[in-house]
Amino acid sequence: MNISKAEQRTLHALARGGAVFVEKDDAGKFLAVNCITREGWTLEDCTMPVFRKLRKRRLIGSQEGGPYRITLAGRRAVRPQLDNRA
Repeated sequence: MNISKAEQRTLHALARGGAVFVEKDDAGKFLAVNCITREGWTLEDCTMPVFRKLRKRRLIGSQEGGPYRITLAGRRAVRPQLDNRA
């Protein structure tokens, strides 16, 4: 599966324990996304188009209205690096 650099960075941050928080309007449409790493930093590579691609490919998911986290398919799609903690 071809994954862009921004998608790869986002998946790495999520694999290490990060989460993607979304803001929705009253109709349920996404207004903004904010990717927070495990250390509490904000990841700038996680933009709305990147979020939509990851969600469409089901590499990230949300359970019971919580923040978006990496799925098993996302863990398999991400390229391994030394600093990954899954």
